[in-house]
Amino acid sequence: MSAVTRRAFGNAAAYLFLSLTFVVSVFPFYWMFVLATRTTADTNRFPPVVVPGGRFAENVGRVFENIDFFRALANTVVVATVDTAATLFFSSLAAFALACLRFRGRQVIFWFIVGTMMLPNALGVVPLYLLMTKLGWVNSLKAVIVPGLVSAFGVFWMKQYAEQAVHPELIESARMDGCGNFATYARIVLPLVAPGLATLGLLSFMFCWNDFVWPLIVLKDDAVITIQIALRKLVSVYYRDNAMIMAGTFLATLPLLVAFLLFNRHIVAGATEGAVKG
Repeated sequence: MSAVTRRAFGNAAAYLFLSLTFVVSVFPFYWMFVLATRTTADTNRFPPVVVPGGRFAENVGRVFENIDFFRALANTVVVATVDTAATLFFSSLAAFALACLRFRGRQVIFWFIVGTMMLPNALGVVPLYLLMTKLGWVNSLKAVIVPGLVSAFGVFWMKQYAEQAVHPELIESARMDGCGNFATYARIVLPLVAPGLATLGLLSFMFCWNDFVWPLIVLKDDAVITIQIALRKLVSVYYRDNAMIMAGTFLATLPLLVAFLLFNRHIVAGATEGAVKG
């Protein structure tokens, strides 16, 4: 087999693998849309239906009748946007200090932060709820926003990325030009770690958007619930309208898909560059 034939065979195998991966990744979203356009009886059919129907508008209308969808969506946008912006700022600032500045104890601080990632989130639920109760934040968006303003994973991710993207010579040059720490961070470090910030931003936004357990504990009023809690209210005790649930879930997923399509180039660049050492 010649080199040209082997290269052609390798390219064909790679394209086939990528095509199969694409189909496997996209099919759940397509299947969710198909069920959202059908009746509940159609969702239980075998063999299952694979072609969209004509009841999407009707199912969406029932979603709007049962829950205040847009209010819950707005609450989720507020929580996810504020937490994502805060996570990007604090994580990148901490990464600048831990990766670019030299001070005693920085490795101890870094490994302490990494160590907190090993603790299950469930361990902090009761103490955090008691704290929210004392502050009077239960049934308020502050109880969801404030605990998510910074994450240990964000600090870890950005610190590893900054070590590779920011060379010490650039920091020394900035100091020689009279830049202080914050000016160096804003003018030198931030532009260099922008791809890593894009990746972290999407991951943080997705986590906040899909968070269910903690909002379920602290948010009770329909005026402050997030979209995941609102979708839960579509499940009745005596009857499960699968088509309506899929319609609401599909609508709630669209903002994440739009965000990914808008920032996918930066996300891929940040993930691939952050995975290469040196």
